[in-house]
Amino acid sequence: MELSITIEGMFGLTWPRWEVLTGAIERLGFAGCYRSDHFTRGSPPDVDALEMIVSLTHLASHSKRVRMGPLVSPVSFRDPIMLARQAMAIDDLSGGRMVLGVGAGWMVSEHEMFGYALGDLKTRMDRLEEGLEVITRLIRSPEPVTFEGRFYTLREAHLLPRPARPTPVMVGGKGPLRSMPMVARFADTWNCTPVPVAVYSERSGLLDQLLVKQGRRPADVKRTVMLHVHVWRDGADRARRLDLARQNLPVLAGMSDEDTLSHLRDKMGAIVGTPDEVIPRIRAYAEAGAQEAMLQWFPLGDTEGLKTLAEAVLPFV
Repeated sequence: MELSITIEGMFGLTWPRWEVLTGAIERLGFAGCYRSDHFTRGSPPDVDALEMIVSLTHLASHSKRVRMGPLVSPVSFRDPIMLARQAMAIDDLSGGRMVLGVGAGWMVSEHEMFGYALGDLKTRMDRLEEGLEVITRLIRSPEPVTFEGRFYTLREAHLLPRPARPTPVMVGGKGPLRSMPMVARFADTWNCTPVPVAVYSERSGLLDQLLVKQGRRPADVKRTVMLHVHVWRDGADRARRLDLARQNLPVLAGMSDEDTLSHLRDKMGAIVGTPDEVIPRIRAYAEAGAQEAMLQWFPLGDTEGLKTLAEAVLPFV
């Protein structure tokens, strides 16, 4: 299974940090570098949050190997037409390393702050389904596209220049009624948010069935999973890692080490421990069908932690 890093950019991402992080991710051998796409954190205080598309454009021109993409961009504030156009351009700029991750949107605070209408759950999912229809048709169709929907309209629309390949589309989600059918219909890659291995395996099996119903093969969609991982080499490193977690995740502020560990494991579903403890947990997802794990990275100044992952975990999964 491949290991990639997802930079949670709303936790203080700046250009200097982005350049250091992406350089380390490429150098240390991770398969990909993905970006969450938010204006701000879900709760105060607001901190720096480097814009996603601009940052990926920089990465495309300053790297040679890693894949990249949003994980994921919400169509609640990203226009899917412009998003498709930007993704196609970044894909060509990077030599075919862009993966366009698309989602419904969820963070209430950023929508209220900037006047974007989030809507109820049904509205969000309906808009996502239309957005995916628009994105995939614009990316994949060699002919002009006409589409009339509730949210979006295309009339003989054609994005030029055409990319060297159809940019892969990634759909995130795990809901069996709306999300998984959309994955089966539109996606080249499925990303599942952190869930227990048994749930991941069950959803992957469901996806197989849904793909067959769409006239597609199970192998047509790559399986990936987002994981929240904290790894340390020894006791002193454990203390440093937990202190960094408290600094970067406001919900952990003021907790003891044991309470921090408990909250990470039990409330946030994180995989925590030494490499010997972490590796089997990650391997279990590979055995359940995951081909790539995107590890959420919150401590944006912590390249030493990335080095530990690369040296002590990456070669063994």
